[in-house]
Amino acid sequence: MAFHEIRFPANLSFGSVGGPERRTEIVTLANGFEERNSPWAHSRRRYDAGVGLRSLDDVADLIAFFEARGGQLHGFRWKDWADYKSCAPSGAPHYEDQFIGIGDGVTRSFQLAKTYVSGGVEYTRPIKKPVLGTVRVGVQGDHQAEAVAWEIDLGTGVVTFHDAPAEGTRITAGFEFDVPVRFDTDGIQVSVASFQAGDLPQVPVLEVRI
Repeated sequence: MAFHEIRFPANLSFGSVGGPERRTEIVTLANGFEERNSPWAHSRRRYDAGVGLRSLDDVADLIAFFEARGGQLHGFRWKDWADYKSCAPSGAPHYEDQFIGIGDGVTRSFQLAKTYVSGGVEYTRPIKKPVLGTVRVGVQGDHQAEAVAWEIDLGTGVVTFHDAPAEGTRITAGFEFDVPVRFDTDGIQVSVASFQAGDLPQVPVLEVRI
């Protein structure tokens, strides 16, 4: 499967329904207690692209995008309006938003990541599809200029410094990001009469591992 570095039209994804899901295996024991285990280290996101359609022009844009991706064949970028920044939704990305590593004087490349914290428990999510022009990077609390001190691979989310950060220095970053996804169907069923009556087509979209 190829991945097309193109974003699903943001005006169509706005208003879509979706979010993260986990896979949990639950075994109920004879005494009524449960054993729970998850084979997934990371959550996976699902969305319905059909909910954001507001006009027949939107439907035409969706069909064109679907055809260009070959249905489920090729992945693409998706803007999750509920979670697309390294900071709070109301804020602007800052270079100290997220911790991404500790310098050792040798390592030059660091993966962008976002950490979710609740009740003293943390989950760190790798960020593989940052948005062009939004990435900010800091070392030990000092802002580092892009192109002068580091480069970003927009296809993998890896920050590479020109010179390895000194041992013990804290590497941080702020950014906007997309979710790598694909369509989860090879067919779109649209009825003009039904659409005008408010019955929207279901167009499932599924996050892919990169």
